[in-house]
Amino acid sequence: MSSKKRVLLLASGAGSLAQSILDAQRSEKIDLQILGVISDKDAPVLALAKEYGVDSYLIPMQTDRSEWDSALFSKVAELNPDLIVSVGFMRILSAPFVARFKVINTHPALLPKFPGAHAVRDALAAGVSETGTTVHWVDAGVDTGEVIDQVKVPINPGDSEEVLHERIKIAERALIVEVLHKYAQTGSL
Repeated sequence: MSSKKRVLLLASGAGSLAQSILDAQRSEKIDLQILGVISDKDAPVLALAKEYGVDSYLIPMQTDRSEWDSALFSKVAELNPDLIVSVGFMRILSAPFVARFKVINTHPALLPKFPGAHAVRDALAAGVSETGTTVHWVDAGVDTGEVIDQVKVPINPGDSEEVLHERIKIAERALIVEVLHKYAQTGSL
């Protein structure tokens, strides 16, 4: 029986954050068992999981949201992870889901500032001199869970949303690996 913590990834996109985690696991920077990747759409992250020999699961959004919630809940309960890591998963998880499972998320801002889907644009619009990335617990709200760790990223004069977001993603990838390394070592966050 493995003593490694069992981690499940939720992702909706290209998978750059998932790749950072999978690379760190493959190179033994983090000593975790990756149970699989679940996506809500047929996204590149599913092919990425296959490249790494990790199980992948497509649970597409349903017209009836409760059917999707139920399907996701059932699959996750079957996999029985110690921790779920939301890495670019663009769905809000139901209150019963986050009450049952331990879920963390990355966000491209220094929460509680700039929650929601347009954090980078919102930081630029606010004229702040820095933003960053946060790893936080997921609760029933939108980006309202307790902060686990953060890294600041300066906003440079003339930054576009795309340029700033790329710099944040670099910090975000390093931060999630650091947080998961700590979790693998200590069993807590």
